[in-house]
This record gives sequence, structure tokens and C-alpha cells, in this order.
Amino acid sequence: MKRTYLSSAIGLVLGLAFIAPLQAQQAASSPAASKPTAAKQAEAKELQEVTVSARRRDESLEKVPVAVTAFSGEDMKDLQANSIDGLQSAVPNMNIVQGRGSSSAVNIFIRGIGQPDALQTFDPGVGMYVDDVYYSRIQGALISLFDVERVEVLRGPQGTLYGKNSTGGAVKVVTKSPPEATEGSVEAGFGNFGRREGKFYLGGPLAGAWSASIAGAVTRTDGYVTDPATDHNYNDENTKAVRGKLRYHPSENFDAVLSLDYTKMDTGLTLGQPVSSLTQTVLPLNTTVVLYTPNPNQKYDFKTHTSLPTNDGQHLKHGGAALNMNWKLSDQWNFKSITAFRKLDSDSYIDIDASKFSLGDVLVDFHQKQASQELQLQYDNGSNLQAVYGLYYLRETVPSHQEAYANDLFSNGGVPVSFLRTIDDDLTTTTYAGFAHMNWEFVPSWTLAAGVRYSSDHKDYDRTTSIFWNSTSLYLGFIPFPALNGSPVAFNGNKRWNAWTPSVSLQKQIDPQTMAYVSASRGFKSGGFNGRANSAAETLTAEYNPEYVWTYELGLKWRSADNKLQANLAAFHSDYTDFQARVSEVQNPGAMRPTFAFPVINAAKLKMDGVEFEGAAVFDDGTRLSAQVGYMNARYAKFTDHRLNPSDPLYNPSLHDHVPFSPTWTSRLAATHAFNLSSGSAITIGADWAYRGETWLSVDNYAALSQKAYSVTGLFGVFDSADGHWQFRTGVRNLGDKVYKTDGQEFSSVGNIRTAYYGMPRNWYANLRYNF
Repeated sequence: MKRTYLSSAIGLVLGLAFIAPLQAQQAASSPAASKPTAAKQAEAKELQEVTVSARRRDESLEKVPVAVTAFSGEDMKDLQANSIDGLQSAVPNMNIVQGRGSSSAVNIFIRGIGQPDALQTFDPGVGMYVDDVYYSRIQGALISLFDVERVEVLRGPQGTLYGKNSTGGAVKVVTKSPPEATEGSVEAGFGNFGRREGKFYLGGPLAGAWSASIAGAVTRTDGYVTDPATDHNYNDENTKAVRGKLRYHPSENFDAVLSLDYTKMDTGLTLGQPVSSLTQTVLPLNTTVVLYTPNPNQKYDFKTHTSLPTNDGQHLKHGGAALNMNWKLSDQWNFKSITAFRKLDSDSYIDIDASKFSLGDVLVDFHQKQASQELQLQYDNGSNLQAVYGLYYLRETVPSHQEAYANDLFSNGGVPVSFLRTIDDDLTTTTYAGFAHMNWEFVPSWTLAAGVRYSSDHKDYDRTTSIFWNSTSLYLGFIPFPALNGSPVAFNGNKRWNAWTPSVSLQKQIDPQTMAYVSASRGFKSGGFNGRANSAAETLTAEYNPEYVWTYELGLKWRSADNKLQANLAAFHSDYTDFQARVSEVQNPGAMRPTFAFPVINAAKLKMDGVEFEGAAVFDDGTRLSAQVGYMNARYAKFTDHRLNPSDPLYNPSLHDHVPFSPTWTSRLAATHAFNLSSGSAITIGADWAYRGETWLSVDNYAALSQKAYSVTGLFGVFDSADGHWQFRTGVRNLGDKVYKTDGQEFSSVGNIRTAYYGMPRNWYANLRYNF
């Protein structure tokens, strides 16, 4: 797979290198000097029209009755975003961070809905799409933004238009297509924490109806977390990525793009900090001793111990091929096909307890493949009626091998007991779906949109797990430890879940500048099987049911007649049922050999109410202001958990007071100002301030796994040469060096493990780019 992607990429580069000079005379618009100069760009006195494809056709952002936020590639640079998690705080009521001890995973919640467990047997609540291809796993979804044309974030259920039904929303990344005129760029950068990076892009016409492009990036850092025992750095970056595209466009009636991409990541561990006391269980009396106690008054200094060897890191290979084809059948009908295959290999160690003790050290080695096919038939009468009809198919296989090491979790009369759990499982998911969506302007300025989707998800899951104990003190009473190992626990789950998910909206174009809408939509996420069922008793309740959400939304979109001001407002209410909650508990406290369990329960009904505002303004002096504000009241209407019963020995009345990753307030304010220089070049400076309210980082609420309200700031500056060839960009993120938690691991039934992960401390960078 790797050779295929790299050889294809090299072939594209060589082809462009030989053919591009031959095209130079034909493509008179290709030289950088003919592009808009920096000064002309700085003199822009109005907001640019934003086109999105949120409803599978190109539309103005201001005309779409959907809560959607869009960013161009340049916008992402001004956000100082190197990867998709740079959208944190830029979208109201969205949480998007590097996820749960993995250098390649992304944890996304929109309006309180996401994926509460990082294990590969759980499905995302927010869909991730790259060039209309769905990414099934959050691993490998921490996408590098080296060749992005735009990013769209849709808030609310996406059940009638997108390939895979999702309850929370969708993040849609659109990469650059081969351009009609030859263009390219090279970029190099450096920064603190040993940052160094390089990027390139080259694209243009080939012969006849063919064109191509290739883009690549290499990013490395030395890491910002240090093990004080070894002085080894962790939380580093080491990513190589390449994407090649080949386009065939013989006429206005047919267009096809073949895309190949490949990403390789090789990093050390991603370490957090233990935020609760870590304990060891002493057998046979089943008492506990404290191994480690954190200092709650000491601010995290990005120094963390680990029990894993320095060469036990995290490795990922992720690649795929996609063929997007469009046929214009007539003036009114268009047919589209999206065929894709993806392969993801992940081999990662995670020190879940983030300490010198071996309590929650794991190896997760899985190999995912997915093949998908989507067919769309689009209709547009050129006036008041548009429609999309679609069929979708996805087949995914995820075999994995896991090992859990906990040599400090138990002791036998003071002698450590070695503990190893091995897990081999295999998940196959097959999805079929059909959908239809229609837009009808039934009277001037009034438009009704309605859609429906039928989804059928089938999952076949096999799991085998074994425990191996050993101790130099070979006896627990009179029973040898090896005799306690027992037989492997195995089970198979096989089930299909089906659902209908409709949507409807009514919009009114009040005047040329103002549009209002009201909508209702339903989302569905299929059920599944608990990938953490470790005992025979747990296998009996390993199956969990689907989730559903109904969201009702009222929106207003406005842009001033002079295109200097813009404001979008949305208010929503969501009813969310059968929440798939992964919790952590001891199922037989006091037993000679306690069982540590992580059941998935359809425990909860939730209600979310919120308001979202997005605004922008430009001024004649080259100043631009923007703001995003989100308010959300997310709460449980019901949570069924025996630990909420006062008669239960594990009773905890405040265990589910807060919905995870659902702060009440999220907001961001940003400003840029461009200065024209006499030479024709320009300097742009920008700053932003982002605020996030108190956030709980796990389903089971513990104060140690919460983050109080905080804010971060950033600054950047850009120099653009008059001829458009050169750009120098520098900036600093987290200017105030704020220490804040972004994510957490909650396995409190095992050694009382609660681990928090933190945002990067203050960091700066400087990049030089040449356009040609």
C-alpha cells in the first residue's frame, strides 16, 4: 500500500515537472506576478462570498438553512491551525482536540454529542469527511491541513444527505483540486520545541483534458512533555503526508478526479498527568495502598513519568484512494459517483495512568480497512426545484490485538503480581443506506426542504480475552496464582439495526440581505458490542442499543447591502435518547479477586438548548473583526446507573451531574489589520482571544477530570511581497502560557486511574513560503 501511494505521487511529480513547462505559454494566467498582489488583497473593502456544499451542491453560505461554519485554507492559517484540532473555539458549541493519549486521534463533540470512548469498537458521533469520503475511525482523523481548500462544520444531525448517519454533526474537509493554470508553492518553517516543517504544492494542466496536482508535508517536533527520570521528551510530532490528484475533464458534461493519499506518523508516547491518587490492591485481603498522590495545588509543569520503555511509541499508516466522477446527463440532471478504499494500520502504546507504575499500560494494534460507494442523482430545474437522490454502501473490517500490563496493580502479601491481559477481536460493519432530499420554492421567497433516509447497519463482532497472573510468592492462601488465570473469555455478537431519519426545513428570504429558517431533523447512531467486556458476566450484557436525537432549530442569516457586515444566529433544542455511556466500576467489591468492568449502558436521556452567533465586519482601513459565541445548556433528563442508588455500596449522587465536553459558553474574538507599504507589499497583523467555560472530561464526573473556565490568546503577523511570490508568517499560540486540560482517561476502577491531557504550552513558529 505504501509503495503504491508513494510511487503514484512520484509519478505525478515527474509528470508535472516535464509537462508544466510545455503548458506555460498556454496558461498565461499561471505566473505568480499575474495573481492579485498583496496590496490589492489588503485593499479589499467587503466580505467575500462564501460557497459551501453542505447540501451536496454549491450554495452561498447565507442561503443555506443549516447551521454551518466555513473556513478557507487562508482562514485556517489565520487560526494558526496545523491540523483539524485548530478549529477548537472557532466554531460555537464545538469541542475538537487531540484525543485520549493518541498522537493521531481526534476527539470531536458538537452540541454535546460525540464519542465518549476512544476504542475502535465505538462509532463517532460526529462524521469526518475528506472530499466526501467518510472516515470511520477517530484514529487517523487528526488531519494535517497542508493542502486544504476549505473546511465546513455542520452542526446538528446529518441524516438525509451524508454518507454515514451521524447524530452530532459533520466536519467536511475539501482539498485542493488540480488547477486550470500551473501553480505551486514551497514552504519551510521552524519554531520552539524543536519544530521544523516543510510543505509543497504543485498543480496544473497536463495534455489535453488532463490535469494533476500533488501536495506534501513533513512536520517534526521534539515534544513538550519530559520524563524527569530519563529526560526523554514525549508528546512530539513526526508526520509525513502526501496527496496526489489526477483529473480528467474532457467536456462540461464529464469530470473525474482520482485522489491518492498517504500519511505516516511515528511518535513517542502521548502523556498526560495522573490527577487522582493511584492505588494498588493487596491480596488476599483485598485492601488498597496508595502508590501516588498528586498535589492539587501544584500547576502541571509538563513533566510526567512513564513505566514504558522509550522505544514504545505510537505508529500509524493511513492511506486511501478515491474516485469522484460527475456526469451532466442533461440541463436538469446530474449523476455523481464516489468510490473509495481506505486502509489504516495503528500500532500504539498508551500509558493510561501516566506514572512510573505499571497500572494501565496498553498496546493497541489494529488494522482497519473500509470500502465505500456512494451514488447520487441530482436534479435542478434551474428555477424553484432541486433534489438529490442517493444510495450508500460501506463495509469496514477492524481486527485488533491488544495487551494490557498492570504489574503494580496487585500485590500478594507485599510481593508484586505480574498481570497481563490479552485481547483479540474482530469487528465487521456493513452499512446500506438510501436517501432523498428536495428543495422547493413553492411561492417566491418561501422554500420548503424535506428529506428522508433509511439506514441499515450490520455488525459482526468476535472477542477473546485472557488473563495471565504470576508472582514470586506463588501462593494466595493455598491456591497457586497460575491456577487463577482461568479459561479465556470469548463471545460473538451479530446484529442489524435499521432506522428512518427525516428532516424538514422552511426558509423565508425576507429581503435580499436577510434569510430566516426553521428546521427539524433526526439523527441515528447504530448500536454495537462492548469492546471492553472482560468477564463471562459482562458478555451477557455486551450489546448496547442505538442512539437517536431530534434537533429543532431556528436560524437567521443576514449580510449588509454593502457586504461589510455579516451575522448568523441559530437557536436549537435537542432531545437525545439512549446515550451510549461507557462507565467504570468494580462489579464485585470485596471479593478475593475483584472484577474491574467498563460496561456500556444506554443510560441516559439528554436535553440540549443553545444559541449560536457568528459575525464578521470589515472596515475601509483594512481592519477585519470576527466573533463566534455559543451558549448551551446540556443536562440529563434521566441517567440509569445503579451507583446513583443510595443503597448501592458504590453510591455517588454527583456522578452524572454534568454532560461531558459540553461547556455552557464557548466564544472567540479575532481581529486582523492590513498595512499597505509603498513598495506594493503588505503586512497583516492579527490577534484572537478564545474562551471556554467549565468542561467535564468524562462520562463519570470527578472534579479532578474537569477544567475550570479559561481563555487563551494568540498573535500572528504576515508579510506578503508585492509580486505575490513571497510570504513570511510568524505567530505565537497560547501567548499567556495557560495550563489547561483538553481531554481525559477515566478508568477509576483500575488503580483509581484518572489521567488528564493538556493543551500545548506557549509556542511560536516562523514560516517562509514561495509561490510560483
